Amino acid sequence: MIKSLLTRCTRPLALTALAAGVASGAQAGTLTIGHTTWVGYGTLYLARDLGYFKEQGLDLQLTTIEEASMYMAAQASGKLSGSASTIDEILKYRSKDFCFKAVAALDDSYGGDGVLVGNEVTSLKELKGKSVAVNEGSVSQFWLSYLLKHNGMTMADLDIQNMTADDAATAFIAGRVPAAVTWEPHLSLVRAKGGGKVLVDSTQTPGVIVDVVALNCDVVEQQPDDVKALVKGLYRAVEYTKTHPQEAYAIMAKGVGGYLSDPLEMANAAKGVRFYDQAMSEKLLGTPGKPGEIKGVIRLANETWSSLQGKRYEVSYDDLVNSAFVTP
Repeated sequence: MIKSLLTRCTRPLALTALAAGVASGAQAGTLTIGHTTWVGYGTLYLARDLGYFKEQGLDLQLTTIEEASMYMAAQASGKLSGSASTIDEILKYRSKDFCFKAVAALDDSYGGDGVLVGNEVTSLKELKGKSVAVNEGSVSQFWLSYLLKHNGMTMADLDIQNMTADDAATAFIAGRVPAAVTWEPHLSLVRAKGGGKVLVDSTQTPGVIVDVVALNCDVVEQQPDDVKALVKGLYRAVEYTKTHPQEAYAIMAKGVGGYLSDPLEMANAAKGVRFYDQAMSEKLLGTPGKPGEIKGVIRLANETWSSLQGKRYEVSYDDLVNSAFVTP
């Protein structure tokens, strides 16, 4: 996922804190999307740079903003058409005054997230009462809460040390905490060098950490042809990754940049996600009149964040998803 202090879904800032330098003004034929640095967003760059969007008259402009609150603020102000993010993250921003819908599925974490522990630990229950490093308010906390619930535990059973996923991995490797919730490349590093192990990773929770493209409702209503072009282009890009993986990762690496600017790093990171093709997207997002499996993830996110943040979230599938474009 992200190296240094950059996180995929970070602690909230004021929604009014707009990102500087973001392209403004929605117009037909153009979509502007903000996102953090994450392998799952590589297909957006792949489709763009292969010309799949341009062929359909769409100019897709992508902007990297490493704070979820900042790209959501930019989206709320109309500076961005939408964002690429996890469904649990964007759910926290959905309100009567800020309308947006997920129109395309990008990927889900499938091994890219994990819990690091000492070699002697064999279950999550053994962490009860122990310090666990995790980024509160992020997808890492959302996922950890999900894991704990399935083991008859809650966050209250742990001594939570709030830090970014990268700092959490560093603290674990340095022996300052006995457990940490983090992501790649830290999981592979621990597996390769020892000094601990990955107790559980997201291969065991498919479809829970899901990334989508969510566009403002007025954009969806006023630019349906652009939304269709976006979805079709993404499907073509996913198929390209299946038939030309090396070429695909090289193009993605150049576009996404950051620690993923090396095609080898991109290829390794891609092992921890599943890029969503049309069949997977239809199963997840559903089709008009038939809600998909994401309805359960939305319910889970409502329950989880309501419990963790002491604020009632009641965002529905209809509030958050527009499946009209899933089947071109």
